[in-house]
Amino acid sequence: MIFNHVQIKVKDLEISKAFYDRIMSTLGYDQVLDIPDMVIGYGTSVHDMFEIRQADEEAPLSRAIHISFNARDRKSVDEFYRIALENGATCNGKPGLRPEYEEGYYAAFILDPDGHNIEAVYAELRE
Repeated sequence: MIFNHVQIKVKDLEISKAFYDRIMSTLGYDQVLDIPDMVIGYGTSVHDMFEIRQADEEAPLSRAIHISFNARDRKSVDEFYRIALENGATCNGKPGLRPEYEEGYYAAFILDPDGHNIEAVYAELRE
């Protein structure tokens, strides 16, 4: 693990929570932190998580973000993509192999409700 946590600021915490509750579960990540009306965290623990935080004057909306989450297998990548689109995401790259990144790199990209570029990847050769 390289990060303790990563956080992005979102326009509407409740809309983003509903969205991320659905897509993070496809990758096997549960909600591990909930500070009402402020921060929701997903991951394996509070020391290994992705957070969404309500944007405000002190914490402005994040811009130009790209975050990639590891998936268990190709099926999880496909499910992540399908669930994301069903819940308001925009396609930013259909599921498929990306040999330009590395051999065995299978990924899908979506834009979340705030336009953040979110990726799910299964890298077969890393196992």
